[in-house]
Amino acid sequence: MEPKGTANVSDDGQDLAEVQRTHWQNTYTTHPGMYGEEPSAPARHAAAVFHAAGARDVLELGAGHGRDALYFAREGFTVQATDFSAAGLEQLGAAARRQAVDRRVRTAVHDVRDPLPLPDASVDAVFAHMLLCMALSTEETHALVGEIGRVLRPGGSFVYTVRHTGDAHYGTGTPHGDDVFEHGGFAVHFFPRDLVDALAEGWSLDEVHAFEEGDLPRQLWRVTQTRPGTPSV
Repeated sequence: MEPKGTANVSDDGQDLAEVQRTHWQNTYTTHPGMYGEEPSAPARHAAAVFHAAGARDVLELGAGHGRDALYFAREGFTVQATDFSAAGLEQLGAAARRQAVDRRVRTAVHDVRDPLPLPDASVDAVFAHMLLCMALSTEETHALVGEIGRVLRPGGSFVYTVRHTGDAHYGTGTPHGDDVFEHGGFAVHFFPRDLVDALAEGWSLDEVHAFEEGDLPRQLWRVTQTRPGTPSV
């Protein structure tokens, strides 16, 4: 077995990225609305953070079929939801129409390995539930957080969750290097704490909250950090 964290997932990253894209496209097609309609606990936390900061518009990365994006819209935010699965976003759009929040929700198919399709300082808040711990290399994750910092307005909030190296699946399954391990076709980048700290360099790191979710149960961190600067009024 390859030692943990020694290889770089980017060595086979493009192939792995395409495998993961196909995996999620097939998953959402086969199991529409697979996560249900209730928002995740991290989304409820994020909404409270965003309201307290006076945010109006939210970018959600890895929105899937939209349970959290739709919750943000019902909470009164304008939401841009991105995912690399067109099938998931089609379900999100249909649900937004059923819930009569479609005027508050826009969707865009996007791979987070590419620059975010938004202008500088154009959103108040960003949310990503388990998106950063997908099959992204450490280098790609740093680039993504750099992009998030670019599109956030000064004082903007970023809330994300990741599975970490205390998770029972860490170090098991198919290794892809850089702390990425695959189980049942699903690849996860398990975060060590020093990666969380490194991604917060130049930000205000407000909270790192440990919690459990789902089967096993999965071990995650919920991270809240703020872009430096004074929010515009």
